Amino acid sequence: MAAKRAMVILAKGAEEMETVIPVDIMRRAGISVTVAGLSGKEPVQCSRDVLLCPDASLEEARKQGPYDVVVLPGGNLGAQNLSESSAVKDVLKDQESSKRLIAAICAGPTALLAHGIAYGSRVTTHPLARDKMMTGDHYKYSESRVEKDGNLITSRGPGTSFEFALAIVEALMGKEVADRVKAPLVLKD
Repeated sequence: MAAKRAMVILAKGAEEMETVIPVDIMRRAGISVTVAGLSGKEPVQCSRDVLLCPDASLEEARKQGPYDVVVLPGGNLGAQNLSESSAVKDVLKDQESSKRLIAAICAGPTALLAHGIAYGSRVTTHPLARDKMMTGDHYKYSESRVEKDGNLITSRGPGTSFEFALAIVEALMGKEVADRVKAPLVLKD
């Protein structure tokens, strides 16, 4: 079986934990992860002024596709930047039409709304993004910490980043691998 591949799209204003924790957990599971900078390969200033360095620009990363999952971190400004990007729209439309996994956390799911992705799905978001996400009544809202509906995984915020990341691992690699990755993390059940 070929190694699973993930692309995490990193935009200015992304929430640090919602970016780094999924990248770390997926890599622990043996998933090949590319952090793709929306604006290029330069370091990206995140929501709490942490600088993260992309592995590649989004343009370069797209050429290395397809990916088994595309991950959208949250952060208000980060989600806004994802929502305004035609390149992100193209990536998401391709991912959706190919029936490959899309995962978004916190305010990240609002980019799905902006680009018309996964209408009719059950989703969750950060509580402060709920009203925006429900504009137009395109989704069914869930209060779950992590919600999986078909090829879509959504989650609530920084505090659910581990659960979100483990749900991605389980969807791609199976429960046994997710459990093996989780065990040494000393997470509270």
